[in-house]
Amino acid sequence: MKKVYAVEKEVKVDEDHVDIETRVALIQALIPLGLEAVMDVLQDQVRELAGSRYARKDAEQSVRRWGRQKGWVYLADQKLPVEVPRMRDVAAGVEVPLKAYKSLQTPRKMDEGLLLRVLKGISCRNYEACAEAVPEAFGVSASSVSRRFIKATAKKLKQFQERPLDDYDFVALFVDGKSFADEQMVIALGVTMSGEKIPLGFVETSTENERVCRQLIQDLIRRGLRYHEGLLAIIDGSKGLHSAIRKTLKGYVRIHRCQWHKRENVVSYLPEPERPRFRRKLQKAYDHDSYQKAKAALEALKPELALLNQSALGSLEEGLEETLTLHRLGMLPFLKRSFRTTNCIEAINSMIADSTDKVKRWTNSMQRHRWLAAALLDTQPRLRNVSDDIYPYSGKLLKTTLTCNPLRTSSEPE
Repeated sequence: MKKVYAVEKEVKVDEDHVDIETRVALIQALIPLGLEAVMDVLQDQVRELAGSRYARKDAEQSVRRWGRQKGWVYLADQKLPVEVPRMRDVAAGVEVPLKAYKSLQTPRKMDEGLLLRVLKGISCRNYEACAEAVPEAFGVSASSVSRRFIKATAKKLKQFQERPLDDYDFVALFVDGKSFADEQMVIALGVTMSGEKIPLGFVETSTENERVCRQLIQDLIRRGLRYHEGLLAIIDGSKGLHSAIRKTLKGYVRIHRCQWHKRENVVSYLPEPERPRFRRKLQKAYDHDSYQKAKAALEALKPELALLNQSALGSLEEGLEETLTLHRLGMLPFLKRSFRTTNCIEAINSMIADSTDKVKRWTNSMQRHRWLAAALLDTQPRLRNVSDDIYPYSGKLLKTTLTCNPLRTSSEPE
């Protein structure tokens, strides 16, 4: 069967874990999609026989639309009622049967593996993941389903890219990249005063370079991102992201570098036997609530690192102060679970991957944009609020801290 959009990897499901009630419920959820595809197939044949509805008819074209009548079709082995278009040859005075309708009146056994793949897509609320399996399962046109999906996701893309942001009171901004084959999609996530996580936007780029990332931040500002009261930006250490955020948000942002990324970057230069020991030492240093104690513990590691590997020492020193931003603000005891690393946006990237990693081949940029927008909109209602113990009080405290303290200090690089 011809495929008209990205082919997804087969989803393997353990049949024993799909009980009868679940199967029935999910099949019932699938029926509306199958019926819509059936109607598309019937309408395609009507247009083939009678031409477009309001187009001028040739003298030789005697087949005309002739209303509707009640009928039925089988979707797999289930008999379902439908409204069937009637066609009539006005010259001969006889009804013209629709071959597609007749073929859909034959029950067919659905392949068990195919059924499970469809059920898995529905149970995860990933209708796009099972859209390609629906035609094969029900014996209808694949093209009609794929066209509907492209149209629906294009609408979601527009909705996602143009929704205003001025109603949200953000305290933190996470920015990170997600790979789509050879391309990179840089995604921005906002966290509000109440702890709500809102996917804000994305931009396509081959690398996390400054110019493209600045375009993303500027677009968020154009849509109403309020930043003049101060924002905490959490990033993984990308120089392009760092420069773009500082230059675009100017003096209204504090940048916090992910402590997990810093720790792993440092130990990656060390011999394998030394890595667990230094990983523990770095983590213990960052676990200090006090800025002075954390900084002293990290400084104490430098002489030993200098003897082991100069590159590891250079990695530790690069951007070290910005891994301690929460310490300097006095906010680490309150926000260490959610804001000390980029886990908030890494978790979203993982949820997005459930949809996008099934695609074997990305054919164009618009396809990547549509899929990512649809996945982000689907993910947002399932995002948990920031889980730190005293949030949202700590969110308000962070906002007050960012507003009352100078956002640019002598310890931060210009």
